[in-house]
Amino acid sequence: MGFLRTHFLSPPFLFLSLLLIVFFNGVYGAGITLINRCDYTIWPGVLGNTQLESTGFELSPGAARAFQPPPGWSGRFWGRTGCSFDAATGQGSCQTADCGSNQMECNGNGATPPATLAEFTIGSGGGAMDFYDVSLVDGYNIPMMVDSTGGSGACQSTGCAADLNRRCPAELRGGEGKACRSACEAFGNPEYCCSGAYNSPAACKPSLYSEMFKSACPKSYSYAFDDASSTFTCSGADYTITFCPSSARLSCHPLHSCVHVHYVSSLRRVQVTPLTVPSICMRRIIPPHVF
Repeated sequence: MGFLRTHFLSPPFLFLSLLLIVFFNGVYGAGITLINRCDYTIWPGVLGNTQLESTGFELSPGAARAFQPPPGWSGRFWGRTGCSFDAATGQGSCQTADCGSNQMECNGNGATPPATLAEFTIGSGGGAMDFYDVSLVDGYNIPMMVDSTGGSGACQSTGCAADLNRRCPAELRGGEGKACRSACEAFGNPEYCCSGAYNSPAACKPSLYSEMFKSACPKSYSYAFDDASSTFTCSGADYTITFCPSSARLSCHPLHSCVHVHYVSSLRRVQVTPLTVPSICMRRIIPPHVF
């Protein structure tokens, strides 16, 4: 009888229940969960138009942390590596993607390049679209994937599961080889930074360096105007950001043909060597369709 009574609500109570549902759906937007699949600790940073409950924290191997940004939230997540914080004072810094706050919390500061970024703009409710991407425009420091669940629309996974630090040209290496800079950061040329006379999609084109990033991670932003193949939309979804996802996510299928890619330092040419044993596909082996 008690169970049956829950199905017969008085009109005022029913109205209040519906009001609460609408209220909480309006207050809370998409859920975003960060998962560390790396075999080392990372320290994610968070920057947004409104501050979430944390702007920087420690995430040990296998650990996860969830956030519930409000509708209309726009911001980014990244993974800091090689961090050291004093137990007494809380002060410290990170080897890659440091936010310059001298603390574990980033407190409104963004990532110092090079840094792999997961960027979101959450819809304002009522079925509005979320926009999301993984960007290498500020360089790369750690593999990252974004997956959506429970949404509608053209929802897709995106990110960069490849280890770009291993294939980074010498002139782009940063953080003692633990990160790979963008050509903009390394050289500062307007044509690489899409600045000045190059500040338009028509004028700023992919460089050999950004094409290296795009070949390895075809769904990630490789330069400022790489919108068409790098921005994704979804409505009513929750999202998972995975650091160090399985390399199989973007590596070739055991039955597909593979190639070994070697980028020469000058980037004037790319050496592609077919493999005779497709089943040995590893992180540095990617399918030919990404070229």
